[in-house]
Parts: sequence; structure tokens; C-alpha cells
Amino acid sequence: MRNGDLLQYAARVVRGGVVRTTLVLLAMGIGVAAVVLVSALGEGARRYVADQFGALGTNLVIVLPGRSETAGAGPAIASGETTRDITLDDALALSRSLAVRRLAPLIVGLGAVRAADGADARVREGPVLGSTSDFLAVRNMTLAQGVFLPAGDPHHAQPVCVIGRDLAKELFGTRSALGLWLRIGDRRFRVIGVLGKQGTSLGFNTDEVVIVPVAAAQALFNTEGLFRVLVEAKHRDQVPQAKADAEAILMQRHEGERDVTVITQDAVLATFDRILGTLTLAIGGLAAISLAVAGILVMNVMLISVAQRRSEIGLLKALGATAAEIRHIFFSEAVLLALGGAAAGVAVGLLGQQALVAAFPNIPFSAPWWALIAAPVTAVVTAVVFTVMPARRAAMLDPVQALSRR
Repeated sequence: MRNGDLLQYAARVVRGGVVRTTLVLLAMGIGVAAVVLVSALGEGARRYVADQFGALGTNLVIVLPGRSETAGAGPAIASGETTRDITLDDALALSRSLAVRRLAPLIVGLGAVRAADGADARVREGPVLGSTSDFLAVRNMTLAQGVFLPAGDPHHAQPVCVIGRDLAKELFGTRSALGLWLRIGDRRFRVIGVLGKQGTSLGFNTDEVVIVPVAAAQALFNTEGLFRVLVEAKHRDQVPQAKADAEAILMQRHEGERDVTVITQDAVLATFDRILGTLTLAIGGLAAISLAVAGILVMNVMLISVAQRRSEIGLLKALGATAAEIRHIFFSEAVLLALGGAAAGVAVGLLGQQALVAAFPNIPFSAPWWALIAAPVTAVVTAVVFTVMPARRAAMLDPVQALSRR
């Protein structure tokens, strides 16, 4: 039998057994769709985290209080020790490094925010950031109206603020927020700028923030310690030097103690990329187990098919078909069924991916290329492997006994 004859014969058999074909296609399709959809979830999470960290800025070095070597990101909590604060003067000292372009000390807290021009004004609990004039450039943020925090001595607490676009609409409605006053707790601040639309970054909505001078935030939250210091290196290749300089300067200021953690943006991204990439492979592998279940179904269906087609197989062998040709017939059927199921599974998986994108537009769900290739290939290989035993049993049938149904 020629290859074309084998495929035509296998196709007729597949079309003839509607129930059997439907069951195998369904099993294979579910397995492939599961791999595509689950890998799209993992890849979407990986890209989302990368985008969020990328939105922080470029060439960043981040300085945190406490040592991660002893107890992760929060050593004081885990070990019971008191973390030494990073002060505003510590942060300003980092500008001595020749590798540093600019830096932004950061204080983060929650405050009750309301417009200051009416006693019945709505109170909004929201994030309040304290920083300096360089924060806008370090974070690659944009202004829609007005100006950002004024330059000058960071120790001076000016009563001015910049607010997010959504917060401006909520507090002041259709009025221009510029020049108006708002209250954060018991302190008044004049709005001098409104941020452009930024969206969500690392879990909080920057369209709803209030940014005040760092000294004002220290007074507002009664703290001298900084939450973070964002340091921007002059060039990408100077990031390691900026990191080393930050560690050396703070060690010198902290009496020789290494009591801060200095991390780079690229290092954080690489760590998350490795973790989420491995997780995507792992959950994709777990989903591929369903293809093994589909393979067992293929084997059972083929064994039943051998029993039902004994006369047909006997006639083929009586007409001169070799054992190898009989095996090839069953393998051809298995490949056709697997390809059909894989095509349906990929289509369903991609439709599910589009549904996820529509439901969660901020997360870039996308099945990786290896999943779109590996899932169909695994389906075909599984079908062929689990067809070996039924094909061998059919090939070993004696034509006389098969035709006599013995």
C-alpha cells in the first residue's frame, strides 16, 4: 500500500466511527487546550511582573533598610532586631557617587485626604508619597497640569502637593485642581500639579496618589526613616558602580555596618523571570498529564477497534497486506485523530486566552511559542505510543482465524 492509500483508508475509518472519533478528539483537544491556556496564564504573569518593574524607571538601584542576607527582605521582622533607618541625609549622601544621575528618597503612607474648601467634603483614604523634585524623572512619570514638587532643600517642608488624575476628579469634580487646597489629616497642602494617567504600578494605582515633599511626609507620618531610596545611574553599564558606591557610602555613614540592602532593577527582574518561567514550565507539564490520560483512551479505543475489525484485518492480510502495513494503518488513524484533536485544542486554548485578555486587560496573557508547538507534538507522540500495542495485536492476527471470527 502506498502512503496515500494508507491515509485515505485511515481517513475513511476515522469518518466511519463517529462516536469513537468524537471521544478521542475531545480527550486530545482538552489536553492540548489545557496546556495552551495554563501556559498562557504563566506567561501572562511573567510579562506582567516584568512590565510592572520596568515601569519603575530605567537604570535603577533601589536601597532598602535592613539586610536581606540574614532574613530576606524584612530582616528586622524575621529576626526580632531593630532595622536601622535610612535617613534623608543618608539618601542625599548617595549623590556623591559619580555614577549616580539623580535620586529620589521615598516615604509611603496612608492618609485621609479631602478637599479643604468645605466642611462636607468627601474624605478619601489613599496613598501618600513623600519625595523630592527628582521623583518624577526617576519614575518616568508625566504631568497633565501644573508643575511638580519644587527643587530646593529637601529638609524644607513646603505645603504643596501633586495629585493623581482620578483623585483630582473625585475631590474637585470638573473644577481645575490647580491652586486649590486639600487636607491630609490635619495638614493643608496646595495643589500645584496633576499627574498624567499612569495606571497601576506594583499593586497601587498611581492615579489616586498624593505626592508631597519628603520633609512634609516625615512630619505627617511622624517618622525620620525612609521607605526606599530610588537611585538612577547615569548609564546602564554604570548600574553596578552605582550599587557598589551606595553600599560603600552607607556603610561609612553607618559606622562600618552593612545594615542596608541594595538591589538593582535588572537583578529583581531576572529573579522574577526565572521563578515565573520555571513555574510556567511546571504548570504546563502538569497540564500535559491530561494528554497521557487521552493516550490511554486512544489505546482502549484502538483495542476495541481491533476486536470489531477482525474480519476487515483478516481480509486485508488475505489480499497481501503485510504486518507492517497493518501497523501503519493504525498508526495513521492515531496520527489523524491526534492532529484533529490538537488543532481543536489549540483553537479552544487561544479562544480562552482571548477571553482572559478581555476579562483582565492589564495582564498580557499570551501562550509562549514552545507551548503552541510542544502541545500538538506531545499529543501526536502520545497517540502513536499508546497505539503500539493495539497495532501489534492487529498485525499478529492470523487471516484465516480473523475471517472466521475465531
